[in-house]
Amino acid sequence: MKKDIKSICMLSTHGYVDPKPILGKTDTGGQVTYVLELSKALAKKGIKVDIYTRRFQNRKTMERVCRNVRIIRIPCGGNKFIPKEKIFPCLNTFARNMERFIKKEGLEYDIFHSHYWDAGYVAMKLTERLNGFFVHTFHSLGAWKKEQMGGKPGEMEKLYRFKERIKRERMIFRKVRALVMTSSEMIKRSRKFYNYRGKNYIVIPAGVNTEIFRPLKKREREKRVDVPQNYAFWTGRFDTNKGLDYLLRAFAEIVRKEKDLFLVIGGGSKNPIPKEKKLKKDLQKIIVSSQIKNRVFFTKHIKDKLMPSYYRRAKFFVLPSKFEPFGMTAAEALACGTPAIISSRAGIRKYLKNKHDCLIVNPFNKKDLSWAFHVLNQNYTFRRKIAKNGFKLARKEFCWTKIAEKNLSFYAKLR
Repeated sequence: MKKDIKSICMLSTHGYVDPKPILGKTDTGGQVTYVLELSKALAKKGIKVDIYTRRFQNRKTMERVCRNVRIIRIPCGGNKFIPKEKIFPCLNTFARNMERFIKKEGLEYDIFHSHYWDAGYVAMKLTERLNGFFVHTFHSLGAWKKEQMGGKPGEMEKLYRFKERIKRERMIFRKVRALVMTSSEMIKRSRKFYNYRGKNYIVIPAGVNTEIFRPLKKREREKRVDVPQNYAFWTGRFDTNKGLDYLLRAFAEIVRKEKDLFLVIGGGSKNPIPKEKKLKKDLQKIIVSSQIKNRVFFTKHIKDKLMPSYYRRAKFFVLPSKFEPFGMTAAEALACGTPAIISSRAGIRKYLKNKHDCLIVNPFNKKDLSWAFHVLNQNYTFRRKIAKNGFKLARKEFCWTKIAEKNLSFYAKLR
């Protein structure tokens, strides 16, 4: 007879993992949100969850997120922040130190669930020592990202260290007990690039906190945000895979005709690293050369409590990514009742129907993207139709309670 699951170890080694994360900080975005929200949803069902991450910058060893959820920080690699592309040399130390901590505290876990390849590597090493097994969610695949990103091979390798990452991902595919993937596309790409032939997997989408990301209630006032009257909205981390260069060029095409439309680019890191600063400078050059300086606005870092207001006030949201394993910002926009343009390269598109609950476009096709801008700016009836359908779908498919239930059911089958 199988025992009930009572305790889960989540591993998410990189980025700033906090009870209330400052989204937009380097390596701190959708994945951190995913791990925290899944853990909180599991906690509401009486499960104890410990989230293990790297300790740096004199941060606390342990912090409580809510009842039944703790963040535990394991020291390795010194006290400085390390970007995920450079974190591999300290992962073996992380695994050893985590093992010592678990044994010292007398902790036992029914499930180890790792996220992204770096944590997957740690989980692989750790469970070998503890005679256990681990479940893994990749969130992104190195070989797939490499194909989608293009660029000069030497420069891309220097930036993303694909060879090292792909090598470790292959090891994880061989050792993992089971996979939780956020889209069916991830399974297809796993088979294509890694020759994965396992059958012990489940596809569960990333979720949205529908208590926060929702339309305004009656008599509820919108928070004040400094935005133009009529704007398209993007938010996220500044990275080359986000397609912001394509977004700007498509917007430049349409604003010559659409005199009333603006573009708001939100988010970015509070303390951007050099790579992010360079990308923003490159984007500013496109804005100047395209003569759209007075139509594009960059926000400062957006506080969590204001993010729903930015979504709701927008005429529509745009996700133009060249590569996006899921696309949580698009799910958040839909949950707020905001119509969305979504890249055909985003995993979330598999849950959506073009022209029914969103517009799906090829981000590499400037005319396709600018046409979508035109349709959603001009056609009120169509805009409201896809907003209504997108909202219904988000509430049904991306609710964390439902996602936690699916994960628990899957975990139980593995024991």
